[in-house]
Amino acid sequence: MEDLSQPTDVTKSKSLNTLDNLTLENSTNQSDFKNSDVDTPTSKKQSKGKTNPWGVFVLGSTFLLMMVAAYLFFYLNSDFTSFHEERLNSTWGYPFLVLAIGLLIFKASFFIYTLYRYFCYKPIASVTDSELPTCTVIVPAYNEGKQVWETLMSLANSDYPQEKLQLLAIDDGSKDDTWYWMQEAKRMLGTRVTIFQQPKNKGKRHALYRGFNIGTGDVFVTVDSDSIVKPDTIRNLVSPFIVDENCGAVAGNIRVLNNKKALLPKMLDVSFVLSFEFVRSAESSLNSVLCTPGALAAYRRSAVFACLPEWINQTFMGKPSDIGEDRAMTNMILKQGHKVLFQRNAYAYTNVPENYTGLYKMFIRWGRSNVRENIEMSKYVFTNFREGAKSGTRLLFLSQSLKIIMSYPFILFMLFFIITHPILFFSSTLFGILIFSSFPVLFYANRYKLSESLWAYSYSILYTFALFWITPYAIATASKRGWLTRG
Repeated sequence: MEDLSQPTDVTKSKSLNTLDNLTLENSTNQSDFKNSDVDTPTSKKQSKGKTNPWGVFVLGSTFLLMMVAAYLFFYLNSDFTSFHEERLNSTWGYPFLVLAIGLLIFKASFFIYTLYRYFCYKPIASVTDSELPTCTVIVPAYNEGKQVWETLMSLANSDYPQEKLQLLAIDDGSKDDTWYWMQEAKRMLGTRVTIFQQPKNKGKRHALYRGFNIGTGDVFVTVDSDSIVKPDTIRNLVSPFIVDENCGAVAGNIRVLNNKKALLPKMLDVSFVLSFEFVRSAESSLNSVLCTPGALAAYRRSAVFACLPEWINQTFMGKPSDIGEDRAMTNMILKQGHKVLFQRNAYAYTNVPENYTGLYKMFIRWGRSNVRENIEMSKYVFTNFREGAKSGTRLLFLSQSLKIIMSYPFILFMLFFIITHPILFFSSTLFGILIFSSFPVLFYANRYKLSESLWAYSYSILYTFALFWITPYAIATASKRGWLTRG
């Protein structure tokens, strides 16, 4: 329960005046943030810093590897020909070739289809203040420290009618000073935010569940406690609910906050732009975004309460589900027949892992959730689950499922290729990365900065050689519980 008394009128006045002059911890003022459509809140100051020598080395090594691979790919052309002939003459060679060509045709066709759907997409413009719905923003937090304060400050600075905006922050039994920083936010914001403390750590799903039951808004917005939003984010995020009465959920546009120093966040920022601004734009044009991200998402109140008991009591193989709450909620809302959309103009900047261990643990959690929810989606996606066209939704499901189904055959072939022809494998793989990763590079460069887009090549190499095992492992351990990245 909230344990802070309501501030006096004088305290409220001082708090609001202080809030108006707030700067984020990373020394960027809100006017800079408000006027920037694409840069993260940290970019203006940190962009003036010195070039990271380690980053230059990694990018240089990336291009050197790909250039050498391209040379070897053409130099060893006769060896590749012999390898293919050898495989064709084997027992499984011809069937494997047919399968490989079939998959290649499907992936190429699906990419062209996704590209077409991307060009069909347009974000919905913000509605007027009088049209905006009442909105409850829920911020669950666990061991987040001062970052939760910054999250709440950015939300309080939203360009949204105060009388229509309810801010709820829930400390999920943190062991650090998260509760202290929530109290500090409460002292500064007064009645504009309400804070709660779970008696013990129950998990993000239970913290959100408490917020859903307390919240009074017609729309629920969930924001991770390590995320910062722009002033116009909330109004842009919830506008589709007014424009389209059948909209059940909306995904926000997630960018990386801590991408100015560590290299992994730089790579992930390029990956996020492709995942959200390209893939989810295409999915949105089909009214079927498959996952509304925990960092920023909005849900129609009636759609949430239509599935809330099932969601909070969800199990997998007899065990309570304590991960994938965002994908599960999205799945259940799609199942109701609602549209799930994406708002490219609703930005949130979130922190991501800066080391390999944190990264693979995050991907394992996402992978397990993906396996579970694809199984759940298979139970309704080929039924008459909603009015209107459903073929696009089914195609999205098939593409997702194919990645899961083919993960084991792919890894077995990869290991066989490495053992029998290591030079051919590495040269062809790196040359393939040079070719196929050029699309995310060009996409990011067109949307943002060319210099940052080049990290797509490094990320592809990292994922191919150091994270290829994630999906097979997630399948094998799909029933395991645990957040993994929380202490």
